[in-house]
Amino acid sequence: MVKELNQSQNNFESIRRVEGGVEYWSARELMPLLEYSKWETFSKTIDKAKDSCRRSGYNTIDHFPEGRNMIEVGKGAKREISDYHLTRYACYLIAQNGDPRKKAIALAQTYFAVQTRRQEVAQIEAAEIKRLEARQKLSETERKFSGVLHERGVDSKGIAEIRSSGDQQLFGGKSTKAMKSEYGIKPSRPLADFMPTVLLKAKDLAAEMTSVNSIDKDLRGKPKIKDEHDHNNRSVRDALLERGIRPETLPPEEDARKVARRIQRAISD
Repeated sequence: MVKELNQSQNNFESIRRVEGGVEYWSARELMPLLEYSKWETFSKTIDKAKDSCRRSGYNTIDHFPEGRNMIEVGKGAKREISDYHLTRYACYLIAQNGDPRKKAIALAQTYFAVQTRRQEVAQIEAAEIKRLEARQKLSETERKFSGVLHERGVDSKGIAEIRSSGDQQLFGGKSTKAMKSEYGIKPSRPLADFMPTVLLKAKDLAAEMTSVNSIDKDLRGKPKIKDEHDHNNRSVRDALLERGIRPETLPPEEDARKVARRIQRAISD
């Protein structure tokens, strides 16, 4: 069985195509691997798979885009035939809706189920890595932010107050403490460790703007820099609201420290 699975994997990978960084399988090439001899019969299985796709809430055009192929019909003449450029998920659905009596269908179900799951996991890990990168970038920006403010006559207490006021503007009047309470975060933990990527980038942008404008406008002292930081956070909030994103209603993400440890273990294994 293992040998058959390995051979099946090799067969499916051999017809995998990539164009513009996008992978797909030609339905015409997949058909004989699934032991179908007639396109009319295989088309019915594809139609069932498309129905499954729709019932799952996905757009069939995204997974079953139509294609055209040219084939020789004798004496150098060619004829255009219909085809589909199938995603990995579409191939999985076709296998799930195929004739269960065919061994090739059973092997395809196993192969595409495993590969689809691997792809889902990879996408999750990629999103988590992007979030960790955004968290690291925010930490670097806030260190720079603190340095700029120190140089302009703001002490550590004043910097904390400016940051807190900026958060209140970003979160529609809710303080950092209030957001931690809503997220269920211990008072000692940074709010940013539980923020989704879009909010990490929002805070990063507002802090960066304040640093730049404090230098360019030669702002000095807590009152002027606080006004600048409040204004920048309100501007960022307005941009998010315009796109339908309300910062204070976004759910928290998993602790960034736990995510970092999990990814590090995965890299080490």
